[in-house]
Amino acid sequence: MKIAICPGSFDPVTLGHMDIINRARKLFDRLIVAVLVNPAKHTAFTLEERIDLLKRCTQSMKDVEVVGFDGLLADYAKIRGACAIVKGLRAMSDFEYEFQMSLVNKKLNPELETVFLNTTSENMFLSSSAVKQVASFGGDISNFVPACILDDIERRLCTGGKQNERG
Repeated sequence: MKIAICPGSFDPVTLGHMDIINRARKLFDRLIVAVLVNPAKHTAFTLEERIDLLKRCTQSMKDVEVVGFDGLLADYAKIRGACAIVKGLRAMSDFEYEFQMSLVNKKLNPELETVFLNTTSENMFLSSSAVKQVASFGGDISNFVPACILDDIERRLCTGGKQNERG
């Protein structure tokens, strides 16, 4: 069985994320969506909330598992028996960073490959940061996030709702 990990902060999950998840599912037997904790990054949603939002978006996908993750991705991939990391790329700047990370992960886990999926043209501009910025000014984010979690995201971001967790 070919298992891949699709890591990210998903703060919040966007239609771009969901596109990458759906396309990665076609390449692997099982996809683990790993919601990362980054202590240096303040998030709008707690780790538990981000996991819940993603689980709701993927509930009909029996080949997708959503988990929280803290630590070295290369080590986690080895523990889970994953052969690949899947990363979405929007721009060359994404590639430069992700390419460097793929080399680090390969050094730590020589069996691990990194698969880069280019974003679709309609999602090229889309990021969690853009969603947060548009929402903070009361803009319409319905074309940016999955409909099944739109209300939750608007409730948090459009009303200035806050959470206190880092990561």
